[in-house]
Amino acid sequence: MTFDVTPFDVTLADVQAAAARIAGKVRRTPTYHSVGLSERLGVETWIKLESLQLGGSFKVRGCFNKLSGLSEAELRRGVVTVSGGNHAIAVSLVARTVGTRALVLMPKATPALNIRLTEEAGGQVELCEDSIAAFAKAETYAAQGMTHVHSYDDPAIIAGHGTLGLELAADAGGRLDHVFVSVGGGGFSAGVGAALKGLDPAVRLHGVETEGATTMTQALAAGEPVSIRPTSIARTLGAPFATRRTMAAARQLLEDIIVVPDAAAVRELVWALENERVLLEPAAACVIAAALERKDSFRPGERICLVLCGSNVALADIESWRSGFGI
Repeated sequence: MTFDVTPFDVTLADVQAAAARIAGKVRRTPTYHSVGLSERLGVETWIKLESLQLGGSFKVRGCFNKLSGLSEAELRRGVVTVSGGNHAIAVSLVARTVGTRALVLMPKATPALNIRLTEEAGGQVELCEDSIAAFAKAETYAAQGMTHVHSYDDPAIIAGHGTLGLELAADAGGRLDHVFVSVGGGGFSAGVGAALKGLDPAVRLHGVETEGATTMTQALAAGEPVSIRPTSIARTLGAPFATRRTMAAARQLLEDIIVVPDAAAVRELVWALENERVLLEPAAACVIAAALERKDSFRPGERICLVLCGSNVALADIESWRSGFGI
């Protein structure tokens, strides 16, 4: 099999420039030592609570970095994006902040909560048959002059997301041995990895997917992007395809990708709510499940961090999942 050798094009310097550009526009979310998770995992464990970010996820970081770089003419023409989740909310919020129009193309299966949050943030929602159809329509709008803000295949988006890694490295109280981060289309893990590995090449970055949303796992196995129709309840991990840029980042930066069942993500979502007193979506809680799966591989004295990326989830969905999985 021939593997694509496209180089990854986002560096630590790009992330540091993004941090300067978005300073004061996003929250510096808490990074703290978790006694409960340290006991469960057997090593000193820190968590990065990006679930408390503006818009409920890390996505505003990349969006502010991207939209801050648009010209006045581009801002007048507006932006278009494809997302049924956190990116939709973030683009809408940031577009309103910088004074431009956001058209958000969403799959028909998008949860009502995400549609409402997107519209409340100022976005104009247009429903499409699925993500693949939405991406095709986005290209049409881009040809008409709108700027397509891709949710993960964009160096500016990736560099913005990487600013979380800079905060984590500064706030975690010392060197980290393992960091667990969710993988959807791969832009988030790419940015965080560029920052963390740029600062400390020895840190081991573990990507996490859920069964039914194995976009990156399938792409890496095939050696090229593969279109999937995600079935996981972790909807914000359900990117329809990876890209050559994010695949290159995964090969370069990730130690591995751990795939966990939806039920395990829900179980840890409930645990975090009851024990850490924080609300997480399955796409965030899955990293706790992945760390537990790798618990036996941690060595005495190692320090780990779990990046908890978002909190946009309806309580009704949580109750439905608990009932369905018997949790």
